[in-house]
Amino acid sequence: MKLFTIGFTKKSAERFFGLLREAGVTALVDVRLNNISQLSGFAKRDDLRYFLGEIIGAQYSHRTELAPTQDMLDAYKKRGIGWAAYEEGFLELMKVRQIEDAVRQETLDNAVLLCSEDNARHCHRRLVAEYLAQQWEDVTIEHLA
Repeated sequence: MKLFTIGFTKKSAERFFGLLREAGVTALVDVRLNNISQLSGFAKRDDLRYFLGEIIGAQYSHRTELAPTQDMLDAYKKRGIGWAAYEEGFLELMKVRQIEDAVRQETLDNAVLLCSEDNARHCHRRLVAEYLAQQWEDVTIEHLA
């Protein structure tokens, strides 16, 4: 199983959709808590669903159970709890939510997890991908630049 991740920040629409096309992505799973922000540009929910279908023929879904809580996001972004504490809390949240059972494995095969961060290193999409790879067998992760 191949699982990709990507962030839309610091990417033009041309680069973003080009990366998805080159990777052969067939579905995009939006793991953002808020996917309708004006700051999202071409990656707002309804626009993204349309562009994915028209440009690369991929499906769109929004899975909030793969997103952190608003309180977790605020603690990290506004109250500065630090990445290590955020990561620990989010890993525990995924365990409690049992995301490996909540999401069917076949729906993520050849799919890309989307968030806003330009780099997967400090983004929860990496944590989701790594967590699922530990729970499921034979999962390869690729972070699209």
